[in-house]
Amino acid sequence: MSTRLHEPPQSRSAADERAVAEPLMSAWLHRQGAWLTLKSLDDGRYLQADPALAERLGLPGGLAGRTDAELFEPALAAALRAAEQAALAHGVAMACEHQFEHAGRRHEFEVMRQPVELGGRRAMAAIWHDSAPARVQAQQLRAALAQIEQQQRDHERLRRELADQALRDPASGLHRRPHFEEQLRREVDLSQREHREFSLVLLELDPPSPAVAALGEAGEQAVLEAMGRLLRGGTRAMDASCRWDGRRFAVLLSGVGLATAHSRMEGLRRKCATQIVVHAGRELGFTVSVGVASFPHTAHTLEVLLDAGHAALAEASRRGGNAVTLAAIRFDA
Repeated sequence: MSTRLHEPPQSRSAADERAVAEPLMSAWLHRQGAWLTLKSLDDGRYLQADPALAERLGLPGGLAGRTDAELFEPALAAALRAAEQAALAHGVAMACEHQFEHAGRRHEFEVMRQPVELGGRRAMAAIWHDSAPARVQAQQLRAALAQIEQQQRDHERLRRELADQALRDPASGLHRRPHFEEQLRREVDLSQREHREFSLVLLELDPPSPAVAALGEAGEQAVLEAMGRLLRGGTRAMDASCRWDGRRFAVLLSGVGLATAHSRMEGLRRKCATQIVVHAGRELGFTVSVGVASFPHTAHTLEVLLDAGHAALAEASRRGGNAVTLAAIRFDA
């Protein structure tokens, strides 16, 4: 039986270690889209440069043994020199972006520079990273995000439009009665809390003219559309209007008293009386009866306010239509 002693492996030389490490580093840098260069700070010549970088820059002769002044335009060579001087002055690794045109191609690099000592010689080690692909990807990502945000805005706008359409009467384009009644209740609560006034206006289309009656449902539809346009165009953003039922409409005038409401509705009555609706080659006219009530002058509750408005409207119709009447002002003890 014999015993064999294994001798420890001999240590590798620095040259052997570089021979192993440099290909590994080069391969790793290539995966990251980066290349390594070493440049003498004494004469500015490249001591070592990755051939792939020279190929990317369109320099078939390579970089090794040449200076920036020999390789590039004076402005670019000066910019590279200035970046090296800044890294040398700080004595630490510094990153700098370079964007330039060379050999008919646009280049974008982020260069990390670090002063080093090589066998007593001063040198500048640099890792060149091609930032163009990352920039393109960032631009594409921003564009995709902007497109998604625009789609979300479009979807939200469509959702609001569909929700709004569900609240509107298709014939007149005005809100439906339930939505209007909700706004009316909120206005009553606001007026009671802040002791402010508002007016409720009820309108009804007078019996159709012979021209409208001759067209039947189509004539009625044309008049309803015209009435809807007049009410939408004649009210403020803070007001509200709706198709109450059939030929009746309602308008809420926020913060408006009885006298002002009467004046505004008198103007609307005149517009309706002079409005000409053209349909199927015929000129159609129409008039309205209007009843105006106000809170709290003619009523102190919502129910009484509606009753007062309907009573005023009935009085306008009793007078023959095409008229504006006011609800009676209540007098409290």
